[in-house]
Amino acid sequence: MIRPAILLLLLIALPACGIAEGSERLTIYSGRSQDLVEPLLERFNEDTGIPIDVRYGDSGDLALLIATEGNRSPADVFFSQSPGTVGFLASKDLLATLPDAALERVALRYRNTEGRWVGVTGRQRVLVYNAELVDEAGLPDSVLDVTDERYAGRVAVAPSNASFQDFVTAMRQQLGEDEALAWLQALAANDAPVYANNNAIVEAVGRGEVEMGLVNHYYNERFLAEDPSLPSRNHIFADGDIGALVIEASASVLASSDQPDDAERFIEYLLTDQAQRYFAEETFEYPLVDGIQPATELPPLASLNPPDVDVDALGPTFAETVELIDRSGING
Repeated sequence: MIRPAILLLLLIALPACGIAEGSERLTIYSGRSQDLVEPLLERFNEDTGIPIDVRYGDSGDLALLIATEGNRSPADVFFSQSPGTVGFLASKDLLATLPDAALERVALRYRNTEGRWVGVTGRQRVLVYNAELVDEAGLPDSVLDVTDERYAGRVAVAPSNASFQDFVTAMRQQLGEDEALAWLQALAANDAPVYANNNAIVEAVGRGEVEMGLVNHYYNERFLAEDPSLPSRNHIFADGDIGALVIEASASVLASSDQPDDAERFIEYLLTDQAQRYFAEETFEYPLVDGIQPATELPPLASLNPPDVDVDALGPTFAETVELIDRSGING
């Protein structure tokens, strides 16, 4: 868990866009990065007339911040990079139940069974690699194999990233605590390069600074859309492998919100056909609403064969996963 002194600094340091005490504006805590979602949030404001303030930050940090703020949190909505962080808040009874109209837009496997959060988009875990430096034929079938000595110093990770943390929680769920810790420790012993986030990993792979990295699929797709000459490519692990996990970006309403109606309208807006097409066409994520197709560069969501993971179980042990990652030594 984050120590109290560090959390105090976090409260001060997290960037906010115009959040004011006592404001009538809808306050959104966003673990989705500003460059990804700001155009859509601005469109929500224009389409609905609801004024918004947004605090951007790491999903894990924001979840811990909300847990510390408790019922005094100024947040009305938490838009998270992953289901683990919203599940963590749901386990502390800090999230409201969402309306059926929003929940029923998404298949049951992509939302909380108690209706406390709903998936907005899907992102698959992949191994991004530099095709000029790596022979595709030599890529591993399983993420468990990246700790082999032949990959020493060659596979980058972002341990502080919420998606990586959810991936580790899913590994704990499938393989057990001891095996997950052993895998993390093997990564550390293998001198896996550590980066701040997925963007930084994909950039490093593209310029040849590191050969490979564990990321969500859409980061590299966005880079290639801007510059098709880049040598970075996505490698999908074998069907059912924990490394092929599909993780939902998730949204929820705070139980303490004093603007629940507007907060619910925002959640419903994220699940409109218009917003889902934005995610498909602009961010290259998988829409979770039926009938909205992903970008043509991607295989259909239904064709993927990710591991079977209980997403509701990712949240309650989120803090323990953060501790496990820290204990493994992967952070240096």
